[in-house]
Amino acid sequence: WMVHMIGQSVGAYTDATHGMTLAAVSLPYYRYILPYGVKKFKRFAEEVWNVSSEGKTDEQVALEGLSAMEDWMKKIGVSLNISELGATEDMIDGITEGTIILEGGYKVLSKDEVREILKQSL
Repeated sequence: WMVHMIGQSVGAYTDATHGMTLAAVSLPYYRYILPYGVKKFKRFAEEVWNVSSEGKTDEQVALEGLSAMEDWMKKIGVSLNISELGATEDMIDGITEGTIILEGGYKVLSKDEVREILKQSL
């Protein structure tokens, strides 16, 4: 649920809707945590995006699934980065500090990791 916490904090700084903030931070977040949950991301790729695993590593399949998700997000017109929502590099520290860290998920993130994800989301 960390992606929601990051998105919530982005929304506090940009007044963007929660759905758009989730869209803008989800791909960088998923790419960051993928190594900690590669089997589930592989399953997501196969079952949601019909990615074939033939001749590929689990990580390749998982990344291909995220690419398919990105293509779909572009098609439906959601924001793919927080700068589209009005966030700037100057806001990153404040957004980071405003992000509540939750236990659980594939990896418990540190504030430094949240900051890195936000930078990747710009």
